[in-house]
Amino acid sequence: MKLLSLLAAGLAVLGMQTARAEAPAPLRIGIMDDMSGVYKDIQGPGDVVSAKMAVQDFGGKVLGRRIEVLSGDLQNKVDVGLALARRWYDEDGVSAIFGLGNSAVALAVQELSRQKNRIDVVTSAGTADLTGKGCSPLGVHWTYDTYALAKGTATAVVKAGGNRWWFITADYAFGHSLENNAAHFVKASGGQVLGASRAPLGQADYSSYLLQAQAAQANVIGIASAGTDMVNTVKQMAEFGLMQHGVRAAALLALVTDIHAIGLPIAQGLYFTEAFYWDQSPETRAFSKRFQAAFGKPPTSFQASMYGAVLHYLKAVQAAGTDEAQAVMEKMKAMPIDDFMTSHGYIRADGRVIRNMYLLQAKTPAESHGEWDLAKVVATIPGEEAFRPLNEGGCPLLQAAKNGHSGN
Repeated sequence: MKLLSLLAAGLAVLGMQTARAEAPAPLRIGIMDDMSGVYKDIQGPGDVVSAKMAVQDFGGKVLGRRIEVLSGDLQNKVDVGLALARRWYDEDGVSAIFGLGNSAVALAVQELSRQKNRIDVVTSAGTADLTGKGCSPLGVHWTYDTYALAKGTATAVVKAGGNRWWFITADYAFGHSLENNAAHFVKASGGQVLGASRAPLGQADYSSYLLQAQAAQANVIGIASAGTDMVNTVKQMAEFGLMQHGVRAAALLALVTDIHAIGLPIAQGLYFTEAFYWDQSPETRAFSKRFQAAFGKPPTSFQASMYGAVLHYLKAVQAAGTDEAQAVMEKMKAMPIDDFMTSHGYIRADGRVIRNMYLLQAKTPAESHGEWDLAKVVATIPGEEAFRPLNEGGCPLLQAAKNGHSGN
């Protein structure tokens, strides 16, 4: 009896080991963002929440494989982002990386992903070089870019009388790209660019830059930065009394959390361009209610778009029958993008997602009816007009890319 018991126990252990061996490996995706720095409130932890919502709504599995979401802090450093991406690809079996909320990191990880035959979907970084000279057949620029932001906001501000610009620019790839794009549209609209100041990421004191703008007699300060840096610049403009003297703030990247941080008494009237606002439609309100229940505040456009990006990727994996990058990307480019924030969007040959953009304006305190009732949609900018024409970006892959859309 003892021998039979031992034999039965051995067979049971062997059976469990065989079952474990036969279980398919999970499909892992990585969310790499600023989780602790100046951009954490507009991407970071909220992006992880949104990605997990998408996985849950998809059913938690694809092709019989459990879906796992990894997250990591890129710390706004290229070496840190690259090291994390290599570890995810080489050791953790990650199939795709999302977020990449720093332009310099995003460009570097997009190139690494191409080399490793993995997909990257940039939802948070802005540089238009991601679909220009840095484009990749396996890279997607999902939410917005510096070209679209600059075109919408700069054109509107010049039209409203703000025609003498001074830029305060974050001194890295994102800020430079945003300034260059905005300067182009200022000049094209009949305005002047008087000069620019370069500010390091995380700068706390903008007084010297504001004095430079004031000395140049600018009537617009174009803020080519984001997150806490942008918020601090606008607040210090108010402290200097610049708004009262007719100087406008042009926030070239502003999100709902930024307007909340600035406060409507200062932010009122501010124009900014977005891919999403939580109070646009019944669909955006429904998603935002779910997100706020999990995260405590409405989603930014980055956080909202993460949901659609992950869901679109998972649908493509399902349709391809594999997570092999080129097969999945073929499906991603063939499938239309339709979700609560995107209608009839698509991925262009250069990796640019074409979607409508929206010119928003911060409400006055009297117009607001709640803590997060902060902005109104002034105009809808069709995707084909919002983004850089396909033949102007300089993407070296266009001759080889065939995605069924001619672009602009």
